[in-house]
Amino acid sequence: MSGHDVDVLVVGAGPTGLTAAGDLARSGRSVTVLERWPAVNPASRAFAVMARTLEVLDARGIAEDVLTRAHRAPGVSIFGGARIDLTQLDSPYRFVAVTPQTNVDAALRGYAVAQGAAVRRGIEVTGLTQDSTGVTVVTADGTPWRARYLIGADGAHSTVRSLVGADFPGKTVLSSIVLADVKLAHPPAGDGLKVGSTRDSFAFLAPYQRRDAQGSWYRAMTWDRGYQVPDDQPVSDEEIVTVLDRAMGAESTVLDIQWKSRFHCEERQVAHYRHGRVFLAGDAAHVHSPMGGQGMNTGIQDAANLAWKIDAVLGGADDGVLDTYHDERYPIAKRVLFQSGMLARGVTLHPRVARGLRNLLAPRLLRVARVRDTVAGSFAGTTLRYARRRGDHPLVGTRATQIPLTQGRLTELQRILPGFVLIREKGAAAVDAVDLHQAERCDDGPAVLVRPDGYIAWAGESADPTGWSAALARWTKAGRIHGAGLQVVP
Repeated sequence: MSGHDVDVLVVGAGPTGLTAAGDLARSGRSVTVLERWPAVNPASRAFAVMARTLEVLDARGIAEDVLTRAHRAPGVSIFGGARIDLTQLDSPYRFVAVTPQTNVDAALRGYAVAQGAAVRRGIEVTGLTQDSTGVTVVTADGTPWRARYLIGADGAHSTVRSLVGADFPGKTVLSSIVLADVKLAHPPAGDGLKVGSTRDSFAFLAPYQRRDAQGSWYRAMTWDRGYQVPDDQPVSDEEIVTVLDRAMGAESTVLDIQWKSRFHCEERQVAHYRHGRVFLAGDAAHVHSPMGGQGMNTGIQDAANLAWKIDAVLGGADDGVLDTYHDERYPIAKRVLFQSGMLARGVTLHPRVARGLRNLLAPRLLRVARVRDTVAGSFAGTTLRYARRRGDHPLVGTRATQIPLTQGRLTELQRILPGFVLIREKGAAAVDAVDLHQAERCDDGPAVLVRPDGYIAWAGESADPTGWSAALARWTKAGRIHGAGLQVVP
């Protein structure tokens, strides 16, 4: 193939696009990322990396890189003393990592380039056509690019989404939200992320790792019901300080303010993630309230779900495998939209009676262990699951990251090559499968077949090959995907 003729084109060099590009290149596919901005954007809207996303990054060998520049927040204080406690998560990452999105972008960009993906900046896509064998795009300078498949990861104002004619139904939830990086002389009470609110304002503070003798840096989000202005209205330092103090109920002693921006948030989701050979991912497919910090995380996990399926079909798997991307990821994003919207509406409640009930009930509910763990797992992404088919084992569709192995961790095995992994029962002998990576669990659970994205495709007895081999064949050509060939680990 020529430089303008590749297996997969990715439009958009944000975290979603870079994750997909890195995964596909790691599988041996030729990938080019087209990004319209000529230079890396120094602005950083996202700031929170959740536990499930850290597991995804760990499987690519870059979680520690992100964590070295992140503050580990053990929970989120919301309203009325209620707190989402992350310290009991069933994950190695029992916290939310607070770090500017630019740090995550840099780690994923390094990953994608190291795997062989080409990232081309300053190239704007203006046209797109499809046929039975591929996708052709035209850029602003008239250059044609050709690929077997295309991933549109070009954000909330996606050009790819417009070019395939996908509607983006939804509505505006909140207007005139301000984001800023602020330096505080004194940290707010409590550890972790904190939300403060009155009937007419709210503020959110997330601690960065940056601190010095004078104070500490935070990502701040503020909103004032009485000051609703267009997005292009300049943000003053006084506005940020005033709303922050009012919402938090105390003087913040702001020493410095750096990057700041005004925006509005919407709840929107495309009806279909697949359009022939074109796939929408990340903000191109769904946008929602920033409350909860789910946007970047959902996009990265979209990419992790999609990339291996494109690789499998390029290797000969049935085309229907690609339909499962929408089937699995659409409900997840729909749930994220609901959760983020509920949190935004809860914080901005105006009636006094409703706020009183909120402040009374929320803290009590979140002290109940089952409720606490359900809310925390959903917030962190560790309890989100994919639907299973009738007759499948109950574990199918859940993540396998937490399964203890006799040697190492699953994410460490997944760094080697992007294939399926058969985790056998404790004490079970290795099965006769040349091109299937294997490991042994050290607890009493069943054998499981793990997909390249870390989710369970089958569970049962490893000594009965008809089960796991049928599941493998469902996703791959004759039970094999491109880039396989790992040695059996007894």
